[in-house]
Amino acid sequence: MNLDIGHYASGTSSSPVPFIEKYHKRITSMHIKDRKFHDGPNAPWGQGDTPIKEVMALMKANKYKFPATIELEYNLPAGSDAVKEVKVCREYLVQALS
Repeated sequence: MNLDIGHYASGTSSSPVPFIEKYHKRITSMHIKDRKFHDGPNAPWGQGDTPIKEVMALMKANKYKFPATIELEYNLPAGSDAVKEVKVCREYLVQALS
């Protein structure tokens, strides 16, 4: 399966961590984005309810081999562009994995 943790968090209003732990052998790829619970909107990373840092720590600790890709789906801040925002998201991941 291709798991989108932002959609999971938004649709279930819960963390995808237990789901990933249970079904990690079935996951072939993962999309990373931040969203608010209760079918809430996409959000800049760190401003939503998706536990991105916890998911990254789980992947690192368990050495999961499936790729995790950045999904840039939130409204860009004034003065920014997609390239700048992907760099922001990448830095968020680097900090999460340090």
